[in-house]
Amino acid sequence: MKKVVSIVGARPQFIKLAPFSHALRRKYNEVIVHTGQHYDPNMSGSFFAELEIPEPDYNLEIGSGEHGKQTGQMLIALEKVVLAEQPHAIVVFGDTNSTLAGALVGAKLQIPTAHVEAGLRSFNRSMPEEINRVVADHASDLLFAPTRTALAHLTDEGLAAKTRLTGDIMLDTLQLSQNKAEAQSKILEKFELTLKNYLLLTLHRPYTVDTAAVLKPILQAIDRTGKKVVFPLHPRTRKMITSFKKKTYKNLMLIDPQGYLDFVMLQKHAQKILTDSGGIQKEAYLLGVPCITLRPETEWVETVAAGWNRVVGHDPEILTEAIETFNPDGHRPDVFGTFPVAEKMVEELGRLIP
Repeated sequence: MKKVVSIVGARPQFIKLAPFSHALRRKYNEVIVHTGQHYDPNMSGSFFAELEIPEPDYNLEIGSGEHGKQTGQMLIALEKVVLAEQPHAIVVFGDTNSTLAGALVGAKLQIPTAHVEAGLRSFNRSMPEEINRVVADHASDLLFAPTRTALAHLTDEGLAAKTRLTGDIMLDTLQLSQNKAEAQSKILEKFELTLKNYLLLTLHRPYTVDTAAVLKPILQAIDRTGKKVVFPLHPRTRKMITSFKKKTYKNLMLIDPQGYLDFVMLQKHAQKILTDSGGIQKEAYLLGVPCITLRPETEWVETVAAGWNRVVGHDPEILTEAIETFNPDGHRPDVFGTFPVAEKMVEELGRLIP
């Protein structure tokens, strides 16, 4: 049986890996490599158990750090693994430093490499993720585009010949997880939440949370709305908020990062979702929950065009107005494809493997 190495390292990648791994293992021997980019149990280990992903064959335990150092350490460690395993193909996911390192190792060692969630563009080069996406797309041999917009971006960059429009694999993950989440999760009872009577907030991007002058007014504006807000804290966000000496919030419920099933429940039953995450914008759309994006741009322009996502940047007044008035109600086109997406990817991967 031919061998495929799947490289992941961060929470969004575990979500994408789950359905892909299940489909892949019917035809191939899969070796899972976890770079250790996310190492907190709530952002890593619990996801493997909840999503029924096999334990990683390798955990490189790279951890956090400056981009250059972290990516360099990944390159060194991943090259050793790939040389030892001699796979027939490599698969990378998303847009993290783990994605970049995996794609570069595949290119340098001339191992056919596929990129899941290719073609996303924010056109904001200040985002590390944007650099990672562009380089990974150009270095990889097969690109799985989640939307027609992504396909158009890749076509514009001369990459159409190696691109396949598959749909978005997170559609599979949600399809397979919602019933399980409803049956197993007790998160709403734990925090005494009632359906559609709270907002869900997530913030983690450096340009949102690493500067107090940006983060403080955002949190103050949200708190002033008087609405109950559930706020799972990414480690970098918690670090910044902790530096706000003796600052308390009346309506923000600061909680630890949650496992995938609990987080699906928090999203599904929120009145609105406020986020700077790309993946959560997409999940909000798929779940039919209004999304307010605290960024100056978004890769998921389809969600905005459909009327279910409003991009507000970091302006507290615009944010407050959106919280009060943004109430989409209507059709949500199938912009992310149709289930099952993973099966299409595995079939296309078979054409890449020698």
